[in-house]
Amino acid sequence: MNRLWDFDIQISLKADKAVYIQIVDAFILAIRKERLKSGEILPSSRKLADIIGVNRNTIIKAQDILIAEGWLISKNRTGVFVAELTIESSQLNIDNQQSQFVLKKPLIVIDDGVPDTKIAPIKELASAYRRVFGLKSKLNILGYADSKGSREFRNVISQMLNHRRGMNTSSDKICITRGSQMALYLIAHALLTQKDIVLVENPGYQPAWKAFKSAGAIVVPIGVDNDGLKILEVEAILQKISNIKAIYITPHHQYPTTVSLSLQRRLKLVELSNKYNFIIIEDDYDHEFHFDHRPILPISSLPSIKNYVYIGTFSKIIAPSLRIGFLVCNVELINKIASLREIIDVQNDSIMERAIIELIQNGDIKRHLKRASKNYIEKRRYCDNLLKIHLKDKAHYSTPTGGLAFWIRPLKSESLKDLTVKLEMNGIQITDASKYCIENSFRGFRLGYGSLSKSDLEKVIIKLGQLL
Repeated sequence: MNRLWDFDIQISLKADKAVYIQIVDAFILAIRKERLKSGEILPSSRKLADIIGVNRNTIIKAQDILIAEGWLISKNRTGVFVAELTIESSQLNIDNQQSQFVLKKPLIVIDDGVPDTKIAPIKELASAYRRVFGLKSKLNILGYADSKGSREFRNVISQMLNHRRGMNTSSDKICITRGSQMALYLIAHALLTQKDIVLVENPGYQPAWKAFKSAGAIVVPIGVDNDGLKILEVEAILQKISNIKAIYITPHHQYPTTVSLSLQRRLKLVELSNKYNFIIIEDDYDHEFHFDHRPILPISSLPSIKNYVYIGTFSKIIAPSLRIGFLVCNVELINKIASLREIIDVQNDSIMERAIIELIQNGDIKRHLKRASKNYIEKRRYCDNLLKIHLKDKAHYSTPTGGLAFWIRPLKSESLKDLTVKLEMNGIQITDASKYCIENSFRGFRLGYGSLSKSDLEKVIIKLGQLL
């Protein structure tokens, strides 16, 4: 990290207080007033000595005290930094120094099923990028491109969907987006109008609900059980309400409960969609990560389906920061989506698209998925064993057939909000079911295991066992 500015600090050589103590007090006051921010790097001791006009040994003596008291931290071969501190905000009074500061504990962040970026094919992606730029004389990669994505990339996606996911599509029915959330937003605003009703899973994926609501739609929750979406509830609502435009589902590994929608319910849902003329919006966010047997084919691959939008992403395959998603639907809706997309973003990252084509054609994606699946299967087994040991008779869960998370429901009626606070006090951050449900009607949390090390998984699950 570069030191962009010198830090000015004033001392008095005539004061009764020793110079190094004055320096200590001056740094503490600067940190309390947040002139020095958590994580900022300090100038070297030699540079500080020159700035303040004292001997370097005096600076070192002052720094030793600040490090011992927790105000600063020293990192080998990197420098001295302001410690990660947070203010207890109850009664802040800087002038009389009554503020209390607490050293932040390093958090283990439990995500909701993010892939492990440490095993992402970064070298392969970098090599693909270099090859793409080597083709600049043959390909116009730096100019404007089709707002739906390059024709070649959409052809590759089409082939993948037809060969690997049993679908029957073509490039003119595909639009590339910057991640699945953009796909959801574009679908919402191209498809929905004020007061349209969208049925959603409850618990479910709230960012999708927000996208639908932003288009003026009304979100109506449908329950979920061990076989997925409760189709009888869907049918009952369809018989009462006429303006149902769509249903949003995550049938492969339901988010957040991880259950798969049964074949019987899939077929019934398609039958209802055809009868009542509503669109099935299928979010297949982690299709590749199915471990117990071959992945279940999408609902959108069923030959009898008429009204569907299918969403997929490369963010789960490679890394979350790789914002490449795609959606599939009829040509008329695709063209409407492409026109809307041009208003907010003229085109995709054509260079990244070309690089992913390279990874697919060279077999790098296939090899990565093989390695990643092996890693996640082992980590899932390890997590499952820990849960059996430490959460026995304390929580209910089922070992997921795929995906990168467990859905855990405590057996006792303890407040999950209180549990979340207790975990944070022990340096563990997790989100309870309020993130996934309407009106806090579910008690559970999603424990993503994919991105955590085995040692962190062990710490988290042991602590959960102690707190439950």
